[in-house]
Amino acid sequence: MRCKVCWHQALRQWHGRNGVKNLAARDILIRSPSMRGVAEEVPGAYKDVSEVVDAADGAKLTKRVARPEPLVYVKG
Repeated sequence: MRCKVCWHQALRQWHGRNGVKNLAARDILIRSPSMRGVAEEVPGAYKDVSEVVDAADGAKLTKRVARPEPLVYVKG
């Protein structure tokens, strides 16, 4: 399983202020001291959690016990 888009690719795709404006248009607000911090949080910077859980469960490394639904993301 490979990450479709990693954070360094996201950094190249989301150019600073344009990325912030793009997120703001979707009602997503980010405050960060650096543009790299913004790029680390843009959509596509993380693996799809369902794929990760399915792979771990399929390899018998873990056992699926719940399916949480995120309400808010806070990082700081």
